[in-house]
Amino acid sequence: MPLVSRRKPTRAVRVGPIQIGGGAPIAVQSMAATRTQDIEATVRQVELIQAAGADLVRIAVDSKKDVEALAEVRARTAATLSVDLQENYRLVSLVAPHVDKVRYNPGHLYHHEREKPVHDKVAFIAEQAVKHDVALRVGVNCGSVDPAMTTRFGDDDVGAMVESALEHTRLLDDLGFTRFVVSLKDSDWRKVVEGNRRFSAQRPDVPLHLGVTEAGMPPDGIIKTRVAFEQLVAEGIGDTIRVSLTLPFERKGEEVTAGREILEDIANGRFRSVPASLDHGLNIISCPSCSRVENEAFIELAQDVREMAQYAKDRDVTIAIMGCRVNGPGETDDADIGLWCGPLGVNLKRGEALVGHFAYDEVLDRTRLLLDEVLAGQGSATASS
Repeated sequence: MPLVSRRKPTRAVRVGPIQIGGGAPIAVQSMAATRTQDIEATVRQVELIQAAGADLVRIAVDSKKDVEALAEVRARTAATLSVDLQENYRLVSLVAPHVDKVRYNPGHLYHHEREKPVHDKVAFIAEQAVKHDVALRVGVNCGSVDPAMTTRFGDDDVGAMVESALEHTRLLDDLGFTRFVVSLKDSDWRKVVEGNRRFSAQRPDVPLHLGVTEAGMPPDGIIKTRVAFEQLVAEGIGDTIRVSLTLPFERKGEEVTAGREILEDIANGRFRSVPASLDHGLNIISCPSCSRVENEAFIELAQDVREMAQYAKDRDVTIAIMGCRVNGPGETDDADIGLWCGPLGVNLKRGEALVGHFAYDEVLDRTRLLLDEVLAGQGSATASS
C-alpha cells in the first residue's frame, strides 16, 4: 500500500488564476503581517510572500480605511489575493471587487447584527461573491465558534467546529453557491487532524484548507504543523495549506518555504516520527504575525516569553501569546497563562480569569511570577532563578 493515498476527489474551486481542489496541486498560502493601511509595507510584504512561492496571499480588512488601502494594494500587485473579513461581514461588498477570494469566520457572524438570521448574512456574502466573481472560504476556528454551537456540544469543541462548518456548507448549498472551500483550525494539531477527518468523511466533495492556527515560533510551530499535515495529506485530505508562524515581518516568506518543504517530503514518502515528548512539557502557543497585530512588540514578547519560560520546559504548562483582539479574548482561555496583546499593553490571564493589564516592558516579569504560581499549584515546583 502506498505511503500517500490519492487525493480525495473534491470539486474544483477557481480562485483568480489558480484552482483549488479538483486534482490541482496543493496550493500554498500565507498572510501579510503588515498593517493594511501601510500601503508601501503591505505591497512589499505581498511581493515578498509571492516571491517565496505562495500561490495566494491573504490580507485582513477591518474597516473602510482598510478597504481603501486594499484597493491601492490591488492596483500595485498582480498577486492572487484573499481578504480576511472580521466581524463586520457587510464589508464584503466593498472588498470583493479587489480580491479573488473572501474568508469569513462563522463564529464572527454572531457578533454583528445579532438580531439578523445567520442565513441572511451568509446569503449577502454569497450574493456579493457571485456579483464580483470571487470564491469564498468558510474559516472555522475552535476558539471562536458560534456560542450556540458551544452550548450545544459542550466539551466536544471539535464537534462544534465540524458542525459549524457543515451548517455553513448547507447554507451555501441551499443558496446554490458551490465556489467555496472550508478550513477547520485549532492550535492543537490533534484537533486539526480529528476535525478535518470528521468533516471530510461527511463532505468529501468540499476542498479543504489545512492549517494549525497559532502554531507558534519555529521550530516548534513547524513541527506541530508537519505532524498534522503528514497525517491528513497522507490520507488524501487537503487541497491548500498554510503554515502559521510567529515571525518578524521580513521573514514571513518562511511560512511558504516550510509549507512547500513539508509537502515535498510527504510526496516523497519522507515522514518524520512524532516525538514522544510532543504532547508533554512546556507548550508555547502564539498566533502568526499578521496585519491584525495591534503592536509589533507582540512578536518580540512571544520570543522573550519562550526564552524566559525554559526553566519550566519539562512541566506540562501551556502559555498562549495572542496579538490582537480577534484571537486574544477567546483563544487564551484554554491556556494556563494567556497574554492578550493590545495596542498599548497586555492583558495577562490565568485561564479565563484576568490577572491585570500591564505595559509591554513590565509584563514579562509579571508572567514569570504567574508561571511560578502555576508551577507551585502543580506541586513540587522548581522556582525560577
